[in-house]
Amino acid sequence: MIDFKGSQFKRDIILWDIRWYVAYPISHRHLEEMMQKRGVTVDHSSLNR
Repeated sequence: MIDFKGSQFKRDIILWDIRWYVAYPISHRHLEEMMQKRGVTVDHSSLNR
């Protein structure tokens, strides 16, 4: 099990971003836009980390 202690975002949000990034040819900037449409403000550089 992955430990998400100290994470800025909820576990579900992190896992969805990882799933989208791995499953589809999508950039971190596109992921940032997708998350903003869902009401989650995140920077593409945070997604990169």
